[in-house]
Amino acid sequence: MHEPILILYGSQTGCAEDVALRIGREAKRRHFRPEIMAMDALDRTRLPRISIVIFICSTTGQGEEPDNMKAFWRFLLRKAIPADALRRMKYTVFGLGDSSYTKYNFPARKLTKRLLQLGAQCFYPKGEGDDQHYLGLDGALDPWLQGLWECLLAKYPRPPDVSIIPDSIRPDPTYRVTFLSEDSGNVGNDVPDPSLVPPLVAAQATIPSVHVPMTLIQNHRMTSPDHFQDVRHLELQTTADFAQRLSFQPGDIACLVPRNLPNEVDSFLSHMGWQSIADRLLQVKPMEPWVHLPALLRRPITLRKLFEVHFDIFSVPRRSFFEMLSYFTHDEMETEKLREFISAEGQDDLYAYSHRVRRTVVEVLNDFQSHDIPLDYLFDVFPDIRPRSFSIASSLHAHPGQIHLAVGIVRYTTIIKTPRRGVCTKWIETLDPTADARIVLPVTFKRGTMTLPKSPDTPLIMIGPGTGIAPMRAFIQERVFQGAHNNVLFFGCRHADKDYLYGQEWAKLEAQGALKVFPAFSRDQDQKIYVQHRIREKGAYLWPLIANENAVIVVSGNANRMPEDVKDAFYEVAQLHGKMTAYDAQSYIRQMEKSRRYQEECWY
Repeated sequence: MHEPILILYGSQTGCAEDVALRIGREAKRRHFRPEIMAMDALDRTRLPRISIVIFICSTTGQGEEPDNMKAFWRFLLRKAIPADALRRMKYTVFGLGDSSYTKYNFPARKLTKRLLQLGAQCFYPKGEGDDQHYLGLDGALDPWLQGLWECLLAKYPRPPDVSIIPDSIRPDPTYRVTFLSEDSGNVGNDVPDPSLVPPLVAAQATIPSVHVPMTLIQNHRMTSPDHFQDVRHLELQTTADFAQRLSFQPGDIACLVPRNLPNEVDSFLSHMGWQSIADRLLQVKPMEPWVHLPALLRRPITLRKLFEVHFDIFSVPRRSFFEMLSYFTHDEMETEKLREFISAEGQDDLYAYSHRVRRTVVEVLNDFQSHDIPLDYLFDVFPDIRPRSFSIASSLHAHPGQIHLAVGIVRYTTIIKTPRRGVCTKWIETLDPTADARIVLPVTFKRGTMTLPKSPDTPLIMIGPGTGIAPMRAFIQERVFQGAHNNVLFFGCRHADKDYLYGQEWAKLEAQGALKVFPAFSRDQDQKIYVQHRIREKGAYLWPLIANENAVIVVSGNANRMPEDVKDAFYEVAQLHGKMTAYDAQSYIRQMEKSRRYQEECWY
């Protein structure tokens, strides 16, 4: 039995891709022939001929489909597609979401509905993973997969002499890694600059294709030196050759691919015993026909360069990392513990050991020291570095040929002695354009979820505490260029003299009559004051803008409590100043959301 199964994923941060690869491994153990790829990577002319498809679909933003699913989804929505175009397709869908969001698993639900409309047959019920489950996504995924395989094996039974390959048997590698001869050329000539190409993904996910090289011209700290958080203002300038390719709108997002720090990579290579081979040239070849080599691996590369620019060894590993590592440990107790971590019964222990304390890949390898990972399995064991997204904090009209970013350097502590640091921001922290004027970063762009009102006469009410100020700054600069004066900003931070981001800019614009600013400095008085308190205070000013002038409200920042607290404040404004009942006030704000007059872009 070698029934083909197509596994298509839509993944923003790699989680859905990781699930797809897990399903592929489990499919092989059951003697199916899996083919795994991002939805946007599929040749759409194949759709009418596909028999079995498993869709894995994550959720991003406010219920949006992930970037490498967008083109596929737009194609499915075309009116010209016949209603029975997918009549041969048998499919199922698993969605990855978070039930704390209003639009929980929307992309998976919409995809399921649309496939049915096009004649496809759902052979197994849709599953929905929830980050809020005490076992995380696996709480729903594990039983869903168990039922899926029972269903498929009933439809396509194995011959009596063919049994499922046990989980204890190591899977085949996805790539073959070989050393080149010493005279194959030197590293400097043969290795392309990895900063100018997208990172590897296991099955050709679609990453924004236009990389604009931009020179870093500013990287300075905006918060005071004695403030607990370091927030950076970055300015990047494109060259004249790429000026025409720099096209974005206020509210859009810039994506950067970080690097691991050379000294940390050097320590890691020493720990792994790879120092003697770290600078030899490698050739990487895929072992599956559906795996496409990215530009990074189409020419020889060194192990050192791979761990600097591709492998995310300082991230918190997913469950699949522990699974793959278990095949390469020689100590029975370590192997047993790793297998326990990936079992359904061991999820609480895995959470306590890894996720709760944010233990990194490197730290796990320090704990489980009996490992011996063959080079062929590097890409199966180690996760790849993903692009990091930042709201653009500038308008092209205000700063032609440039993008500005507001980036909070991530540092925090857990019960582990070593302080935690963000992979991307610790790299950003080291970039010093005053010491090296040739720092060039590849930048890609994608659409944000918030947009400006079509008319500059429409009032704009902006709520952007902390680094949520970034898109608001772009909006304000564009609105000033448009001649709009009805701009209202609520900004929140701790102290007026320590972390009032872009405070001097707001003061100048307010003096010019182009902006009204209502700051909330939470720690400058005994009673904490947040943006939602300022919104309630200014309700009499805000309500006529909302009710009589159709003001647009945009909210950006940390998604922990702020978005709901802000929305509650607007409910109260509608009740008090619009003379509405609680039910009518909520209905009014919900209708604003549907009509895009109330927009959010928040993150954890």
